[in-house]
Amino acid sequence: MSGAAGAASLQYVVATAFVLVVFVGLANLVVDLYARGAVRAAVDEAVRAGARVDASVAQCDLRARDVLTDLLGRRLRAGVAVSCDERPGVVTATADVRLPSWLAVLPDWSFTVTGTAVKERVP
Repeated sequence: MSGAAGAASLQYVVATAFVLVVFVGLANLVVDLYARGAVRAAVDEAVRAGARVDASVAQCDLRARDVLTDLLGRRLRAGVAVSCDERPGVVTATADVRLPSWLAVLPDWSFTVTGTAVKERVP
């Protein structure tokens, strides 16, 4: 009997573990890309709502919160902070995002999304 009888099963276990880590990393990437799109949609909707002639900054904030509630789960939403600002003629919504990694070997993903719209004027 050879001394390498269990080597094939050890290689199989290591290869399987590596494939699972890669799969989880790719799944995390897909979820993060979806979350980025959801945040972009929330910022766009927020500035649209805030750009109406009769709208306030509070309506911009509320619309962003509503879209995020509809599109993201509680855990992902916890890493998103949206703020709206109104200057003369311009509404801006900014989202600061930190998406946690599912694996300790991968870094968290942090980014900022900003949307701007021109405020409607009464003719």
